[in-house]
Amino acid sequence: MRKLKHSRRLLRELIGFAHANKAYWLIPTVLALGLLSLLIFGGQSAAPFIYTLF
Repeated sequence: MRKLKHSRRLLRELIGFAHANKAYWLIPTVLALGLLSLLIFGGQSAAPFIYTLF
C-alpha cells in the first residue's frame, strides 16, 4: 500500500513538472512506460497458467 502511495505522488509530481515547464511530450512517455510495465508484470503472473495449456 505504501508503494502505491509513493507511485501516485511521483506521477503527480511528473505531471506537475511537465505542466510547469511545458514539456507535454513527457506525459505520453510516462504513460507508455507505465503500460509497458503493467504488461510485463501481468505477463509474469499469467505465465504458469499459459504453460499448462501447452
